[in-house]
This record gives sequence, structure tokens and C-alpha cells, in this order.
Amino acid sequence: MSALTEYTITALLLIGGAFTLVGAIGLARLPDFYTRLHGPTKATTLGVGAIILASVVYFSFQGEGIGITEILITAFLFLTAPISANIMAKAAMHLGVDVMDGTRGSPWEQ
Repeated sequence: MSALTEYTITALLLIGGAFTLVGAIGLARLPDFYTRLHGPTKATTLGVGAIILASVVYFSFQGEGIGITEILITAFLFLTAPISANIMAKAAMHLGVDVMDGTRGSPWEQ
């Protein structure tokens, strides 16, 4: 394996780890349910995507070819995370979950 490949895998793992960490911190620290949805659906999705991409690069250069499993996991993740976040936000709006003070707009109270 070449040095460029190793640097690419390392960069993807570091980027993925950083995004996943930011998503986890956002989930723990943000003030209300609606803002907490952004951590796992935005940052963590990018983090896991970068980590899976590092796996694809690694196993491709090991001679095992491009793994269809990693590609399917990535596609499933990118399709289901935004949809599940949207469903959770709509359920919270339906149940009347409070927003934090200072939030502008209330599109569900029209």
C-alpha cells in the first residue's frame, strides 16, 4: 500500500472521528429536542460516512475489491437518517414538545 493511500485513509478516519465527536457533543449539549436532532443527523452521518469510505479505500487497496457491503451501508445511512429525523421532528411537533426560549418562528402554529 502506498503512502498516499495510507494518508488518505488516515485523513478520512480523522475527519470521520471529528464529525462523529461533534455530533455526539451536540446531542449531549444542545438545549432542546429540535436542536438535538441536528447532531446525529448532520455531523454524525458525515462522520460515519467518512469512516465507511476509509474502509472502502482500505479494502480496495488490499486487493479485495470494492466492498458492496460498505456501499450499501453508506446508502442506507444517508437515506434513513434524514427521514427518521424528519419523522421524529414531526412527532415532537404533534405532541407539542417545547422549544427553547428565543427560538424564532413556529411554523406548526399557523
